[in-house]
Amino acid sequence: MKKLVILCSVVFLFAAISAFKVDAQAEFKFEKETYDFGKIPQGKPVSVEFKFTNVGDEPLIISNIESVCGCTVPKYTNTPVLKGQTGTITVSYNAAAVAPFSKGLTIRSNAKTPIKVIYIKGEVVESAAE
Repeated sequence: MKKLVILCSVVFLFAAISAFKVDAQAEFKFEKETYDFGKIPQGKPVSVEFKFTNVGDEPLIISNIESVCGCTVPKYTNTPVLKGQTGTITVSYNAAAVAPFSKGLTIRSNAKTPIKVIYIKGEVVESAAE
């Protein structure tokens, strides 16, 4: 009986330590996760900056950001973002084709949620004659 109590105690302790460690990960908190450019003129590239804070306990490291096409180019904070500090992801969109658009960018990191998606959208309209 004594061995059973010790075994149960060890299992419980291991589970408690494992649960604590999960909570100690890095985590994103974005000011906004979607940005609407509205109507933008054709041939004029536009950019937006997504700001985020690391609300987790460990440093947040972005390993990669993938876009669905070459018209959407992300640049991001390459250094670890410490607890409570902020970082940025700047997304540039090449407004070449006249049409509505909606693009997702997939962020891969060491965060508690390792894959996160942010979005840009809008409508490219014909440029006014100059």
